[in-house]
Amino acid sequence: MKDPIPFEKGRVVQSIQGRDRGRYFIVLDPAGPDLVWIADGKLHPLKRPKKKKFRHLHAKPIVIKLETIRPEGGKLQDSDLRRALEQNGFAVDRSLCKEG
Repeated sequence: MKDPIPFEKGRVVQSIQGRDRGRYFIVLDPAGPDLVWIADGKLHPLKRPKKKKFRHLHAKPIVIKLETIRPEGGKLQDSDLRRALEQNGFAVDRSLCKEG
């Protein structure tokens, strides 16, 4: 049996439950024994990260080093998260009109 992929800081995950089902996120920090804070820079920006249970996420084998996303220094921004996801093949939809 394969070992499960850990939900570490910088891990790319896909939501499998909830209204954000199918979207890709980056794990920001642990939030408890079976919870993590996630953000994608669009639906859940850095100002409002989402707390989500492990069982509602599918971990991908890619870890993005959050410290190296912004090589020129400064504070991490939502556009940095979106760019990092796109560069690794997890594109965020760029619709001109909001769903609703």
